Amino acid sequence: MDLRFKVALGSIGIGLIVLAMKFTAYYLTGSVALYSDALETIVNVASSIAAVFAVWFASKPADSNHPYGHDKAEYFAAVLVGVMIVLAAISIFRAAWLGYVNASSVTYSLSGLGMNALAAVINGTWAAILLRVGRSSRSPALVADGKHLVTDVVTSLGVLLGVGLVVLTGWHVLDSLLAALVGLNVLWTGWQVVKESISGLMDEAASEDVQATIKDLISEHGDGALEAHDLRTRIAGRVTFVDFHLVVPGEMSVDTAHEICDRIEQAVGKALPGAHVTIHVEPEHKAKHSGIVVL
Repeated sequence: MDLRFKVALGSIGIGLIVLAMKFTAYYLTGSVALYSDALETIVNVASSIAAVFAVWFASKPADSNHPYGHDKAEYFAAVLVGVMIVLAAISIFRAAWLGYVNASSVTYSLSGLGMNALAAVINGTWAAILLRVGRSSRSPALVADGKHLVTDVVTSLGVLLGVGLVVLTGWHVLDSLLAALVGLNVLWTGWQVVKESISGLMDEAASEDVQATIKDLISEHGDGALEAHDLRTRIAGRVTFVDFHLVVPGEMSVDTAHEICDRIEQAVGKALPGAHVTIHVEPEHKAKHSGIVVL
């Protein structure tokens, strides 16, 4: 069981604890804003479950049906998380409208507000862990889960401030308006998660910095080759796929050309752990000289 899977499992337990705390806070105060905050936590638990299955499936080795591995499974989970966040936002808007129509009152409860504040602290701590592990292991599912928790923390802090204003001013309409603002914030987060996940599913190229690093490594370790062109990259979860054409003198032996390729592959693999490098060797008189020229 690797660290990613352990953290993904831990998210489920943390989510259930926070969920119980937030619904207790809602029960003690009757605030529709706190209710909307609790609804968002239901999505946290569901997305954590999706992340567990995604991380487990993505960690499976390549097989005959999936020769490039299963890393993209995490993007599907991230898309699912985004969709669930949007559904939570719709539920929050409904709760805000019903609260506005019914003009329900908010009860001042120090224990209820304290419960919600403690839940926010727990979520904030776990979000930091998720983002650190997710980014270091290049796990889209864990990063998406972590970003959602960050939004949840911001939401909780805003809700606590708003409920405090409701209690102080007696303007109960603020409770419903605050819940609607929570819904908008959740909706925006869902869109960002879906957007980033779709980019991964569409084989988005590596960042400009990563591409620049790859070009430098090819130039540095490509002694003996004449040119490198048609450099292409794509990201699939933790894996960076790199392919390009390497032009060598026509009289160069296959063995020597292979040694050059090995040097480049080892250098790229060291700089980008888990990278898959494919090099198409061309003799000089048959080179196409197209695409991104590196050497």
